[in-house]
Amino acid sequence: MSPPTNAVRTISQEAFDELVKENMDDLGMDPAESLQDAIETLTLQGVDLSGIVTCVPGEGGVDDNPVIQCLNKLKAFPKDQNLDSVARLFENLAELCSVQVSGNAAIATKNGAVELICSLCSEIQIEQEKALVSTLKAMSSVLHDLQSTETFRASGGPSIVVNILNGGVQNLDILNSGFAVVAAAVTGNEVLKDEFMELKIDELILHALNRPGEGSIQSLYDAIRVLLTPDDNRVLASQCFPGKPLNALNKVYGYARKFAKIGIAEALVASLQTELSSPSLVSASIALKAVADEICRSIAENGGIDALLRCIDDSGEQGNKSVARVCCSLLSKVMSIISILSLRSPERAARAMEAGSGDLAIQAMQKFPAAQQMQKSACLMIRNLVARNPENRTILLNNGVEKHIRKTKQNHEFCREAATDALRDLGLDDYNS
Repeated sequence: MSPPTNAVRTISQEAFDELVKENMDDLGMDPAESLQDAIETLTLQGVDLSGIVTCVPGEGGVDDNPVIQCLNKLKAFPKDQNLDSVARLFENLAELCSVQVSGNAAIATKNGAVELICSLCSEIQIEQEKALVSTLKAMSSVLHDLQSTETFRASGGPSIVVNILNGGVQNLDILNSGFAVVAAAVTGNEVLKDEFMELKIDELILHALNRPGEGSIQSLYDAIRVLLTPDDNRVLASQCFPGKPLNALNKVYGYARKFAKIGIAEALVASLQTELSSPSLVSASIALKAVADEICRSIAENGGIDALLRCIDDSGEQGNKSVARVCCSLLSKVMSIISILSLRSPERAARAMEAGSGDLAIQAMQKFPAAQQMQKSACLMIRNLVARNPENRTILLNNGVEKHIRKTKQNHEFCREAATDALRDLGLDDYNS
């Protein structure tokens, strides 16, 4: 079921041009004045002018706009001609529409770009790689808002893109451009997230992550991140638990569980380990963080924590603060999950210690003293590991955890309460000092 969209007043290009002409003919305004008056009047009336070509009469018309010219050439292009020419036109369109402040993406979608690209995408063969990649790049550049993504859905875009990805799963350029379309399409559109999941995009993601050969697929990581982001809260989703509506947040948790079930966590960990010197390292880390809410255990069991620590070490040597920040955030989330699982459960706390959670807390606190949220998460996790397990207190204290907690308490007001509680639950009398 398609969600309702908020009613927005719009105007056609023809009606806009007619209003400008009326200002000139009936009110005697000069061309520049008539254009400005039309824009101001319609804006005050709440009319959405995105996608309208606003040009001064006599100084070029709509057909002189480079986006319109490009679309007109594509619409008139014979289907039996050399596709290299089509590729050049789509590359030009992608370049024009990739400049966000230009408004070109809105002009393109208002003039049928999404429908045209979907139609041509369905006709280009996998073997015609150059034309196909250019077409997909153009597609991702014009999907910029809810209206454009809904047009993409109505034009059969998800099935078209999934078919292309299935056919080109060994081609790095096709994968990069195809998953860029997926990421753009599902941004802010829960219905499209559903549709892509029904088309088994998760299995395609796993296949792409496990593909042999070198080369990063950064857009793949972006697609994972957006699929697992609850960014469309217009309505409750149509799927339900018995007697309980399932909102966007719950749905993406369901996607994450499905990702875990088929092995995407393991594939992401392996990918992270190979991306240490790659520009895609930040994207890969963010993708793993997006999955972590539901599958922290799977990540840990497959070496994810060790991989994260290596990434942070490497980022420190390279001075890459973005990578360190994302990885520390993921470590914080892992600790939070362990903390929740260990709450009032001596058995789980014992198992967590056996699995190395105590060592993780000490190592993280020692290596990253400036990461406040992670330091706080470590303190909270330590509390739950020792609250009902006196044997764990002895182990952690013998390993030197006290000095790290006290340092955190001294250096971070944000962590002071959590650090104090951790010292108290470790059995230290001077926990308030």
